[in-house]
Amino acid sequence: MALKLTSLIINEIYLSLQGESTFAGLPCIFVRLTACNLRCSYCDTAYAFTEGKSKPLEEILAEVRRLAAPFQRKTSGAAAQTAREQSANSSLRSIDSIPLPLVELTGGEPLLQKNSLPLMKALCDEGYSVLLETSGAHDIAPVDARVRRIMDLKCPSSGEASRNRWENLPLLKATDEIKFVIGTGEDYEWAKEKIVEHKLDSICPLLLSWVHPLGPEQQDKSLKKVPAGQTPISRQDLAERIIADALPVRFQIQLHKVIWAPDKRAV
Repeated sequence: MALKLTSLIINEIYLSLQGESTFAGLPCIFVRLTACNLRCSYCDTAYAFTEGKSKPLEEILAEVRRLAAPFQRKTSGAAAQTAREQSANSSLRSIDSIPLPLVELTGGEPLLQKNSLPLMKALCDEGYSVLLETSGAHDIAPVDARVRRIMDLKCPSSGEASRNRWENLPLLKATDEIKFVIGTGEDYEWAKEKIVEHKLDSICPLLLSWVHPLGPEQQDKSLKKVPAGQTPISRQDLAERIIADALPVRFQIQLHKVIWAPDKRAV
């Protein structure tokens, strides 16, 4: 499909700091797509279920370029020619060889919109470091091999654990990441079990992300309820359990909720 004929329903596009994953703290352009077919109990972006506008792919790319422009390194003459020949990435500042800013497709669920695939390819072709946040409920095989996929495995407290697409695990590469969102003690024990059962630490980095409680305005009525009988876990308890169990994971909190108000959008 020609790029000019490709469009996506976009909720928002903005520049901020990456708040999660092994890339936490790095400048990142977020492209948030509209719609999700899951209703996780802890979802903090329910506004993206329905809010959004159709945008042509070229318009999306233009906005990403505009936001990325301040990061461009000024080169000229022979140096610029050499940089172009080496890689499109050379026109962007980098930390540890990671071109900046990052560009992340998030949601909602980006893979619900099939035109997210040509968008990711186009971004990779332009030299961006592209991340994909996906629920793990959709086939990740069609995603451009250059994209770093951050895939959830939904834990019991999400209310959506039955939607995990286990067939995705053999498709993951060392550059991808698996995220467990942990809200209860039962979630932690489930994650521990799955890490051992599937030898996940031999595949890619593992993230254990503590559930930040939702504010009243974030508690969308469509979200699933935490199953009865589960025990909430504090971030300190989660961190201490990881240490005590010598679990081969990265503990994370949502950095943007520490910097800004937890319910603030576009950060």
